[in-house]
Amino acid sequence: MPTTRYDIISDTHGFLSPELIEQLRGADVIVHAGDICSLSDFQHLEMIAPVQACLGNNDWSNDYGPTVKARKIFYGSGLRWQIVHYRERLNLLKCDIAICGHTHTPFVTRDEWTGTLVMNPGSPTYPRRSKSSMGRIICDEDTGEVLSAEIITLGE
Repeated sequence: MPTTRYDIISDTHGFLSPELIEQLRGADVIVHAGDICSLSDFQHLEMIAPVQACLGNNDWSNDYGPTVKARKIFYGSGLRWQIVHYRERLNLLKCDIAICGHTHTPFVTRDEWTGTLVMNPGSPTYPRRSKSSMGRIICDEDTGEVLSAEIITLGE
């Protein structure tokens, strides 16, 4: 069964810790939900794996190229993904997996009405109300099924 590993991050705010970089090694795709705040960090992430990213409230649209917008929609593992910085801007009717950031508070849940998987990976750099964190989603390439979706606590 071929699988794809999506590592989910947000709110790195211009700092990629050595522990975060180590966790990201082996990712097939890195999903960043905004507030990258550093072109060199964005380029560093692209050297690890392809990056799907949206802009955060501290990012500028011309910093990362034309594919990084306020709302990013892409297809991966037969699923439609949506990434926005603010949770309230997600349209859960138009995606299978929804990623947000901004609050620096991690969670993973399924919307009761749409069945959409919704994740905020928290922040590996400036956590609030929790520890430094990131997310990881593993998908089956043959079936498009989400095999696992978890928050990974860093610094333990």
